[in-house]
Amino acid sequence: MAEPSRLRRALRHLFSTRNEAERAFPPDALGAITEAITAGEQTHRGEVRLIVEKGLPLSLAWAGVTNRQRAIALFADYGIWDTEDNCGVLIYVNLADRKVDIIADRGIDRKIPAATWQGVCDTMTLGFGRGEFRAATLAAVAQVNQLLRSHFPSGGARPNELPDRPVML
Repeated sequence: MAEPSRLRRALRHLFSTRNEAERAFPPDALGAITEAITAGEQTHRGEVRLIVEKGLPLSLAWAGVTNRQRAIALFADYGIWDTEDNCGVLIYVNLADRKVDIIADRGIDRKIPAATWQGVCDTMTLGFGRGEFRAATLAAVAQVNQLLRSHFPSGGARPNELPDRPVML
């Protein structure tokens, strides 16, 4: 990465604020997203987590950590890989870079191609571009739930292995 663009990116992340993140994802939006995740998980065996980060820590932004690398690290840090059926899914949103990545556990990754996940990410980024953070995220959660329902239908009542409430970093 060229130095001027690396500096611009680091500064963009440094000056991203919690207020901007809360405007994009206010409490009522987080509540609706939580409800959509909870309802969806009743119809499949997957576990869905949404992590929204206002911006990378400065050291990571300066080091050139990509959105995908950060998503993989958070997937591990939050134990999303640690589900009984290996079917955890992370939807990671980086507001400073305006990027979305989806990381799926190995049980899911074998059945759902990367291009399908990219389509879900595109739903979000296109909506975000119009300022429709809540609607775009709910649409993406619905898409993820439908994919999981198709490939990992619920076999009846099961424990909720991961919290449903989005994480705001």
